[in-house]
Amino acid sequence: MSIQEADIAPSTASTHPLDPLSAQEITRAVAALKRGQASADSFRFVQVELHEPSKSALRGDLSAIIRQADAVLIDRANGRSYDARIDLGTDTVSHWSEWPAHVQPPIMLDEFAEVEENCKKDSRVIESLASRGLTDLDLVCIEPWSAGYYGVDDEGRRLMRTLVFVRHDPDDNPYAHPAEGLIIIYDLNSGEVVEIEDNGFVPVPHATGNYLPKHVGPARTDIKPIEITSPQGRSFDVDGQLVTWGDWKFRVGFTPREGVVLHQITFRDKGRDRSVINRASLVEMVVPYGDPSPVQHKKNAFDAGEYNIGALANSLALGCDCLGEIHYFDGIVSDSHGNPLTIKNAVCMHEEDDSIMWKHYDYRQDTAEVRRSRKLIISFIATVANYEYGFYWHLYLDGTIEFLVKATGILSTAGQVPGTKSPYGQTLNNDGLYAPIHQHIFNVRLDFELDGTQNAAYEVDTVVPEDNPTHSCFYTVDRLLEREQDAARRADAGKHRFWKIVNHQSRNLVDEPVAYRLQPTDAITLCATPDSWVSKRAGFATNNFWVTAYDETERYPAGDPNQSRGGDGLPQYISANRDIVDQDIVVWYTFGMHHVVRLEDWPVMPRQHVGFILQPHGFFDQNPTLNLPVPERKNNGHCGCEGQS
Repeated sequence: MSIQEADIAPSTASTHPLDPLSAQEITRAVAALKRGQASADSFRFVQVELHEPSKSALRGDLSAIIRQADAVLIDRANGRSYDARIDLGTDTVSHWSEWPAHVQPPIMLDEFAEVEENCKKDSRVIESLASRGLTDLDLVCIEPWSAGYYGVDDEGRRLMRTLVFVRHDPDDNPYAHPAEGLIIIYDLNSGEVVEIEDNGFVPVPHATGNYLPKHVGPARTDIKPIEITSPQGRSFDVDGQLVTWGDWKFRVGFTPREGVVLHQITFRDKGRDRSVINRASLVEMVVPYGDPSPVQHKKNAFDAGEYNIGALANSLALGCDCLGEIHYFDGIVSDSHGNPLTIKNAVCMHEEDDSIMWKHYDYRQDTAEVRRSRKLIISFIATVANYEYGFYWHLYLDGTIEFLVKATGILSTAGQVPGTKSPYGQTLNNDGLYAPIHQHIFNVRLDFELDGTQNAAYEVDTVVPEDNPTHSCFYTVDRLLEREQDAARRADAGKHRFWKIVNHQSRNLVDEPVAYRLQPTDAITLCATPDSWVSKRAGFATNNFWVTAYDETERYPAGDPNQSRGGDGLPQYISANRDIVDQDIVVWYTFGMHHVVRLEDWPVMPRQHVGFILQPHGFFDQNPTLNLPVPERKNNGHCGCEGQS
């Protein structure tokens, strides 16, 4: 969704301290800043979001909590960035601090359009495009990418590194026609082109790669509609941002950087709401490309920390993005001038059938018991230039939590001399188009509170003992992770490794600490060597599993990555090597997609998904879904899903 498509958010009153800022609150926070430190017209507002109250405050009298806003700003006059806190009880600025000169805030929504417009006005850009035969500027697409950092001091300038593509006509797919070798360096603060990197001429591929209906022909007619209905109404209740479904209860939040945030996740067991996770969200992702060519090797985007992926959320449409009985949450963000904007229907929540939960056929009695599973899905979809990412939290009736990222959209393509094939990517046609190999690496932050705040983590490996009389013995060994540096770990499929989060003070039926386990699916790490700039800047992607002692200031695994020089985030957080046994701990999990490109990924990529699962592991004394209703039988005698006719 472009900034032009966003609506001005309506004024709403907040009812809980964790509710996202309303449009009115954003307006008040910005007004307080403009009355004081940010009064100059040169100030731009990178993001304005809720300052979440402390855990201790949330356990006390909620009515005593004063709403606060956090803001990140930049003064384009001097290129310096600032963070601020605004007390919304008094509409005053309670905190103001300047960032180090080399730290840059994320790129703002309207800067994408601004970069393209100003680049096309620059005579050097026009000349470089003309040298490649690109003279119709209306068909030229200037695609802004984060500049990154590659060892050269940028003197505090806030830069973008733009790529160039071209269309044959206004609805043509530009990614079929990259102007390879051409990079435009643009200064976001001055609004000027700094430099043009011309790495040699490669013919612009001419062959098209269109996917619109008018290009691909008539749609097939043999796919019949599927209707998903809830004739007796939805099974979940929504009160503001509070959701209750089955035994689950949680709050839905939204930030410009993270998108969906789930707060205060509890599960009702034997009449008691038991805490599981205090806060869960996607906190960073990095997309490093493996091609060493001059243009491609500098594509290492941090889509959360550099672009504010929450602010790039789509407005979702029923029947297209979501199907069934839907509840939507709007996402409220701000533009660069501090005006509140609503992304309508940014978050979709709905139920889906999920096959069987459990079944057993008793052949002696010729009877069967079966119960149907279902899941509650909370999701949003963001468009980051060429790629679409869908982020999905799945809650299951048995206490399982699953997180999935579904990637689609269009490949970031490159050009090569026709007749050649780069070993670092997949050739897509015979006209010089290829797509480089790359990775999509994500990190999720899980602030566990398993039956309380005093938790610990174990690494669990399966062991084949040396003393093995049957040659088929194996068992698991739990290793307590005692300090932060002990807990920076990689997955090991050869050992069937997983990790457990436990509460030693809370015991189950067999006197074992209650636990949840993290099943490390899609556990990839960076392919780059430790000496690479992306490894230094994305240290979180060098391990799959991290545990840190809770610190409310430690929110992002790569720190503030825009033009960062490395070492920030998780590597810095664990440098103190704090005790993490029976402490308030945070778990960080890194996973992703190792994208070896296929021909089938072009011209638009079929959805691929990656993720992980959190499962109760002795958290309950037995299967918590024994009380699910018996499926009703339809008139034809077949067993049907509960509540359907």
